[in-house]
Amino acid sequence: MSDELVPFRVGQAFDIHASSEDPERRLVLGGVTFADAQGLAGHSDADVVAHVCADAILGACGLGDIGQMFPDTDPELAGANSIELLRRAAAAVHAEGWRVGNIDCSVVLDGPKLSPVKDEMQHNLSDAAGAPVTITGRRTEGVGALGRGEGIAAWAVALVLR
Repeated sequence: MSDELVPFRVGQAFDIHASSEDPERRLVLGGVTFADAQGLAGHSDADVVAHVCADAILGACGLGDIGQMFPDTDPELAGANSIELLRRAAAAVHAEGWRVGNIDCSVVLDGPKLSPVKDEMQHNLSDAAGAPVTITGRRTEGVGALGRGEGIAAWAVALVLR
C-alpha cells in the first residue's frame, strides 16, 4: 500500500533529562515554569514534555526526531523555548500533508505535583501542536534514579492524520 493512501499513522516517543546542577536553572514542563523546582539539563529550556510530544509527531511522519530537527550543537537554539520547537515540529508535520490528531503524554516524576498546572500545560502543548494534548503524571514512589529526583522521564503517543 502506498504511503499516500494511509489515512493515519501513530508515533511513540520517550525522553529523559537529568536534573541540572545549575542552581539558577528553573524547571519547565509543558511550557510551565516551576519557580521552586530544580531545572533539567539540556541545550534548550529542557522541557522534556514538549520534547517528547515533538518526537512523537515527527516519528509518526517519518521526519526523524527533535535532535535532528533542532540539534544541540546549534548555538542559536541555546535556551530555546521548547513550546516553540513543538510548534515548529507541528508545522513540519503539516507541511508533509499530515495533521496532528492528538498526543497523549505520561510524565514520570515524584515532584513537583503536576495536577495544579495540568490544564495550563495541556493548553500550552495543545496550542503548539494544533491538536489536543493530554498529560498524566506518574509517580515512582521513590524507586530508582527518578525517585531520587535525578531527572524526569516522559513518554508520548501521537496520532497524525492525512
